[in-house]
Amino acid sequence: MPSTPTEPRPSAPPVSPSAQRPLKARLARLWEYFSEYRVGWFIAVFGTLVSALTEASVPALLKPLLDEGFTEGSLPIWLVPVAIVGLFALRGFAHFASQYALARIANEGMVKLRRQLFDRLLAAELTLFSRQSASQLSNTIVYEVQTGSTMLVGALLNLARDSFTVVALMGYLLYLNWSLTLIVLALVPIVALIMKTMSRRLYRYTRQSQVTTDELAYVVEENVLAHRMVRLHGAQPQQAQRFETLSRKLRGLSIKAASASAAAMPLAQMAAAVALSVVIGIALHQGQSSGGHSVTVGGFVAFIGAMLMLIQPLRRLTDVVGPITRGLTALERGLDLMNEVLPEADAAAADAAAPSARGEIELRQVSVAYGEDGAPALNQIDLHVRPGETVALVGPSGAGKTTLVNLLPRFVWPSAGQVLLDGRELGAWPLAELRAQLALVSQDVVMLNDTVAANVALGAPIIDRERVRRCLRDANLDAHVDTLPQGMDTLLGHNATQLSGGQRQRLAIARALYKDAPVLLLDEATSALDTESERLVQQAIARVMAGRTTLVIAHRLSTIEHADRIVVMERGRIVEQGRHAELMAAGGLYARLHSHAGVSAGFVEDADLPIDPAS
Repeated sequence: MPSTPTEPRPSAPPVSPSAQRPLKARLARLWEYFSEYRVGWFIAVFGTLVSALTEASVPALLKPLLDEGFTEGSLPIWLVPVAIVGLFALRGFAHFASQYALARIANEGMVKLRRQLFDRLLAAELTLFSRQSASQLSNTIVYEVQTGSTMLVGALLNLARDSFTVVALMGYLLYLNWSLTLIVLALVPIVALIMKTMSRRLYRYTRQSQVTTDELAYVVEENVLAHRMVRLHGAQPQQAQRFETLSRKLRGLSIKAASASAAAMPLAQMAAAVALSVVIGIALHQGQSSGGHSVTVGGFVAFIGAMLMLIQPLRRLTDVVGPITRGLTALERGLDLMNEVLPEADAAAADAAAPSARGEIELRQVSVAYGEDGAPALNQIDLHVRPGETVALVGPSGAGKTTLVNLLPRFVWPSAGQVLLDGRELGAWPLAELRAQLALVSQDVVMLNDTVAANVALGAPIIDRERVRRCLRDANLDAHVDTLPQGMDTLLGHNATQLSGGQRQRLAIARALYKDAPVLLLDEATSALDTESERLVQQAIARVMAGRTTLVIAHRLSTIEHADRIVVMERGRIVEQGRHAELMAAGGLYARLHSHAGVSAGFVEDADLPIDPAS
């Protein structure tokens, strides 16, 4: 199927089916990313257990202190203070160890998941980038994974700690008075019902908030990229209204999520207050009916103290629903993205020792259609390019020139026909080996936020600085690079915007020279340049074309008059081909285009011409 590089992007990703899976299955999907650090899990769980048990020991110390500590008896007066200090010291050390281990677990899992996501992104089919915006992808890989792993692992450890604490306190309460403890046990199903109800509401609001956040981020991204057009057309009020609408929607969802989470605490506290009132009433009744001897002061205070201490972990158990839900939802977005991303089809691993191609290109009855009902961008194209030949592609906008060039690096797949390099069909070439045979210089220059040298030697495992210097010189850019603060080690910033258009084009040519590929693709590389910049770029292009098979998409017809062959395209077909003089003498489409002095080859003569999505 052909890749569709310019499909309209949806405003938000579809809702994940993850919510339909049971919680156990959803957690099992994530376990492989957080299970490797076994020592960390042992320390975290053991520290959590110790912390929970020491919390239950506090009311246990109150009973002997009140029953024997203030009267003459066998209990040494120094034992209780020492025990309290030692208990809190042990509890503090256990808490530190568990939190440190927790941080290690969360970060190890985050790094592993994020690495796999980025690796998938680098090898993904190109259709991914038409389905999702840059803000959506970066938000999922960078922020969602980090937030989700920290929140989920922390919430699960807190869940374990509070569960251990509840069990320990319940055990102590049963030991003190089993009949009163049965009343306390009535809290458990109530808290469980609250957690289940709030979890469902929170998950729904969290998913909706994520979708709205992506929409809001995309509005910001669009206005950053199109800031000149927005200002030129005075569209700030409309864009501000788009931003305001989504901001208000996100605010509403956040308030709903906060209210759902906040409602859990007072409901749990109310249940605890009712149970506490009943317990105190029954305990006082038992004490009065037995003359005050069935329950000691220390036992009663210890029971009430343990019960009051039970409220806090129970409250946290209701609060833990929010972090677990948000963390799980965030991480599942990463997993869903990983499942959605399919790698580019590849024949085999590239052979590093494979010889360079000769540069013979052949298209046999090649057609490309964008979408099921779309007009063909290429329609039964036959073309043979000899090794070392320079072929220029010209024609009106939408003729299919860029689509044809995009077939060679397999950015686009043919719907029908065959594309061959050196007599070998492109699908049979290992993808990395195929793309190693191609260098591209386009009108849309893309540079990374790295040094000049790193951008020139892009993809090379080791940067040959002398070779970079030669390529900059051949691209007529060495003099300017020498004026930069750190020379070729200067950081270029976002897409090298500190350079002029002509300088960025020459930097792209230097990159092509460094790659030294046998096939060169030039996609309107001199468009929108002033006369002096075009002269320097043309000199550099002449050097990079030497000895290479070259396909040139011509923007200015005057720049390709000396091509070995000119191929004229219209409506996805080849309508003429030959040398400049032959085509001018024929008086066809090329001659008509050339007669428009100063008008580019992209001039649309017929309003009914199909627009090539890749042009």
